[in-house]
Amino acid sequence: MLRIITDSASDLPKTYIEEHNLHVIPTPVVIDDIDYLDGKTIQTEEFYHILDNIKRDVKTYHINPAMFTEAFLPYAEAGDSIIYLCFSTGIAGTFNAASIALNNIREDYPDFDLTIIDSKCASIGFGLLVSKLVTILEKGASKEELIEAADYYISHIRHVFTVQTLAYLIKGGRLTRFKGTLAETLDMKPVLIVNEAGALAVIKTVRGRKKSLRFLIDYAKEHISPSENQTVALCHAEDPESLAFVNAMVQETFHPKDTLISVVGCAIGAHTGRGLVGFCFFDADDGKYSSYFE
Repeated sequence: MLRIITDSASDLPKTYIEEHNLHVIPTPVVIDDIDYLDGKTIQTEEFYHILDNIKRDVKTYHINPAMFTEAFLPYAEAGDSIIYLCFSTGIAGTFNAASIALNNIREDYPDFDLTIIDSKCASIGFGLLVSKLVTILEKGASKEELIEAADYYISHIRHVFTVQTLAYLIKGGRLTRFKGTLAETLDMKPVLIVNEAGALAVIKTVRGRKKSLRFLIDYAKEHISPSENQTVALCHAEDPESLAFVNAMVQETFHPKDTLISVVGCAIGAHTGRGLVGFCFFDADDGKYSSYFE
């Protein structure tokens, strides 16, 4: 049996996961020295309430080889063919850990057919990519076609997002305390993308929350392909008011065919705090894969 699996950094809605019977490997999060599993033993609402207290000790680590072995082994035993779409290597070490697990399993199951694909994506951009491939799989595509389609969509996906507070970027070392505190004082908000290497990059800093949210739309205007025929995606870190503000602009400006909306989980939220809002879309149409979406 051919299957796609992924991890919780894809931030796909639970309804989507259940509807498509998708195996999502949870990302670990450590809160005050206690381990939890993103979306399994801790949910986003509880997580952000804890995270709101900047003094709480919240950390994440990527899924380790032992966890991957536990996730992959039943498929090896069943003789299934698997594509695992993983969190961007530009942000986490998930790909390498999964590769170690695969090599270990192949000592006992040398014919285990598992392909690991670096999504070079994060959050609902990652989820949007997964959803594309799930649709293509459900329409009967071969594994070779799915791998080829993954490469195509990865090269055309765009992420743009902003955060409400810089406190967590400072705490995580992505901003120096001096620069971060100064920016907070001036109400400066960074706008970030996930670049071609799958890493985070600041492309602009603007003053004020509303201006930073509007810039998400400005960025998309420059890069989005004809949007009436595509599904776009929005994510938020338990900030429904900001989500509604951006979603209204998205619908009015781009009139997308459909919109995938999700809450940012622990894997990313631990490093951004409440209030992240992101917009993800494609800068090209479905190309040779368009027939799968008719």
